[in-house]
Amino acid sequence: MNILVCIKQVPGSNKVEVDPVTGVLKRNSADAKLNPYDLYALETGLRLREQYGGSVSVLTMGPPQAKAILYEAFAMGADRGCLITDRKFGGADVLATSYTLSQGIKRFGDFDLILCGLQTTDGDTAQVGPELSEQLDIPCVCNVRQIKEVQGQTICVEMEMSEDMEALQVAFPCLLTVQKDIYEPRLPSYKKAKETRERTVEMYTLTDMADTDEHHYGLDGSPTQVQRIFPPEVHKAQETWQGTGQELADRLHQLLKQQKFIV
Repeated sequence: MNILVCIKQVPGSNKVEVDPVTGVLKRNSADAKLNPYDLYALETGLRLREQYGGSVSVLTMGPPQAKAILYEAFAMGADRGCLITDRKFGGADVLATSYTLSQGIKRFGDFDLILCGLQTTDGDTAQVGPELSEQLDIPCVCNVRQIKEVQGQTICVEMEMSEDMEALQVAFPCLLTVQKDIYEPRLPSYKKAKETRERTVEMYTLTDMADTDEHHYGLDGSPTQVQRIFPPEVHKAQETWQGTGQELADRLHQLLKQQKFIV
């Protein structure tokens, strides 16, 4: 089974700069890490390879330093890696991102199964996976929390719904977005990290795509744009109360009434 896991490099903290003109994150200036949700997708791919054979490839889109997460994936056991990078891809919304990824995937190879994390910690849209499946014209199942089995050219999964669970059998090729409860991700192996630190990563720019019209990518190819990004307000004011349990309870009750949390 040929498996592809889409991963993303995200800011390592909430202390990131925002471009005042475009409203997008300045990723070059921020500490970065592998998106935590993608670790579950990668672990799912590795376990499927261990059980059914095949290969696990990883693909990411981002600035040149995003290559670091591909080597982290190699240290966990991934076989191949691809980085899609070009300044013309910068500022992409979910539609332009999914289109860029689809173009890169078509260049990278043919895959039976594409795995994505449920969402990212920087955008939290959970839209790129489903939109990517539309761009590739393959079926998609979201919120997968269990892989039941692979039967010939199909995979059986359990999908979490709002009020219940649903079992589905999907034909390959297909795309799954997985929940964080599906598996516990393994730690990167120091031995694998040493063995793979010189491994070649394929790199694609706009000129490598089948569609080289730059108006389909980045800000130009994004029908939506973020109007404003700002850090959450931090309130550090605090006070310490002294008194008996009854006195403190009465005081807290009065405060909650004043703040209109209770009536």
